[in-house]
Amino acid sequence: MFVPPGPAFIFTFLMLTAAAWLGTTRFEKLREEAAATREEFRVIQAATLTLLGLIISFTFSMALDRYEERKNFESAEASAITTAHMRAELLPPADAARVRSLLGSYLEQRLTFYETRSLRTLVESNLATAKIEGLLWKAVAAPATRNPNSVTALAAASINDLVRSHGDTLASWHNRVPFTAWMMMGSIAFFAMLLVGIGIQRPARFPHLLAVLPLIISIAFFLIADVDSPRLGMISVVPDNLRELSGTLQFP
Repeated sequence: MFVPPGPAFIFTFLMLTAAAWLGTTRFEKLREEAAATREEFRVIQAATLTLLGLIISFTFSMALDRYEERKNFESAEASAITTAHMRAELLPPADAARVRSLLGSYLEQRLTFYETRSLRTLVESNLATAKIEGLLWKAVAAPATRNPNSVTALAAASINDLVRSHGDTLASWHNRVPFTAWMMMGSIAFFAMLLVGIGIQRPARFPHLLAVLPLIISIAFFLIADVDSPRLGMISVVPDNLRELSGTLQFP
């Protein structure tokens, strides 16, 4: 389960603003107790906000690591396609032409995978990719079976690496920040804003300046969700290596 960036920002901002409003306008007894133990309350408030900052930093680091992993696997896919294209020369001419033609179609599908935001197009692309992978394996298995040697084995190994890199990519795109981490981070943020509201003694009305902190925290949540959403976010994995490959390699 993943958290979309837009809803994450809206929900977090409303939730934290509500927590600040509750702390400011309700819990009269808690505000009186906070005023009586001012120093102790400030320690608890500061510790909660510090913990929230650490959790946000840790979660952002987690999302950024997954983003970098997806970028690395895109580069690995481009490398695997290049290797398969080069090793196709080791096959008989007819088989080599067949493999390169399939690799051209495969590259188109991989570009579609990275660039599309349509779920329907994505499903169709995944089905087409799986079908092409099967055809590629048959295209190298046939000459390798007819003439089994180390040369044809290299060509077959390149297709195996191609399929493996595709699997690694799919796994990395499904590897998101756990929903439990979102729940924990949201809970700490809620109670932190509640404490901030309680710390304001007897306001005439809800201070609008208090909404700045929920806004800042919501932007942090949005950034984490955006980096963690490779297809829905503004920060996405751009297939530069695959695009460059599409313009440099020759496919029949």
